[in-house]
Amino acid sequence: MECFKEASSRSWIYPTVILCANGFFSTMRPSEAFLTPYLAGPDKNLTIEEVTNQIFPVWTYSYLALLIPVFLITDYARYKPIIILQGLGFIVTWLLLLFARGVLAMQLMEFFYGMVTATEVAYYAYIYSVVSTEHYQRVTGYCRSITLGAAPPAVDQTERWRWTGPRPEQLAGQPQPRPQPQALRVLVQLSKDLRECYSSRKLLYWSLWWALATAGFNQVINYIQVLWDFRAPSHSAAAYNGAVEAIATFLGSATSMAVGYIKLNWDLSGELALGIFSAMDAGSLFLMHFTNNIWACYAGYLAFKACYMLLITIATFQIAVNLSMERYALMFGFNNFVALVIQTILTITVVDSIGLGLDISTQFLIYGSYFTVIAGIFLIRSIYTIASIKCRTTSAAGASTDH
Repeated sequence: MECFKEASSRSWIYPTVILCANGFFSTMRPSEAFLTPYLAGPDKNLTIEEVTNQIFPVWTYSYLALLIPVFLITDYARYKPIIILQGLGFIVTWLLLLFARGVLAMQLMEFFYGMVTATEVAYYAYIYSVVSTEHYQRVTGYCRSITLGAAPPAVDQTERWRWTGPRPEQLAGQPQPRPQPQALRVLVQLSKDLRECYSSRKLLYWSLWWALATAGFNQVINYIQVLWDFRAPSHSAAAYNGAVEAIATFLGSATSMAVGYIKLNWDLSGELALGIFSAMDAGSLFLMHFTNNIWACYAGYLAFKACYMLLITIATFQIAVNLSMERYALMFGFNNFVALVIQTILTITVVDSIGLGLDISTQFLIYGSYFTVIAGIFLIRSIYTIASIKCRTTSAAGASTDH
């Protein structure tokens, strides 16, 4: 029996296949590239202004509202129930999209889609609970590649529950503290865990990029179809949105897969990569703003998505490899929460009619400027890091020569 358990715990094929299948089928949505024309077409008969300013923002707001409850529940209930909840959310989303009509119904559809995206944290955290640390880089590449998922050695789920205080035998003969309310205990433990996670400067900077870039990426993904329809209206021109999304997914999959095989000193080169590829993202967004050519707009989007997927894959395994198993959902969830706060600010300020309500082309100018700031932060930080390491190396070499 023990031999059987040991053999099964070393086998990564079964969990990899299951998680790959889940990731593949949950993200295979070929009609999504035509969502804006569909909502503005005769089936739903909504205006572009209603779609842009009243319907799409609901996804951001509901994602933000649901993310914290979801990752707190994930920390308690673990991953499988949340993944099942994600599946149910998908079903309701598509039923509403197919059969419901009107602004309110489509806002409800966006709410359930916000629930779907909020529960993605359970999927990515679950992956790292069933794979050993030495495989994180490669498995993250597989995961991102298949969902744009996979994971490998399986462990008993029952082994992941942790004792967060002194063990009973350590408390024998000691005075017992006054019990705290359950909600208060959860909040106190949560704040301690977060403080410990972000006390690592390396984790802090990778998480900062995650939050900033993911906010911008989600904003671009949410409104790219509106820009495409503005550059080449689908009712009067041939639309290649689906083909472009397919190519973008393939490029993102290829770059994510490649990350699993890149051998670099990420402590030295990681922040430089964040700065360079964020600058490429900024350039792609500026291209989409300044060009009137739909093909150039498509090309900018392909470059933007490939660069982001490359970097988010690196950031994910760099954070995971420095965390204990119990904190994956917490860290990933909190990073996404910060990203959503930033994205909500962008939505209210730039998109929503209660804010500036900018036209779609100007929005992409703002997004390009936003990624320029991100690139500047990490390029300056990487130059400082590399210079500091070289200075320490030179000093150490000089000291050894003197001796």
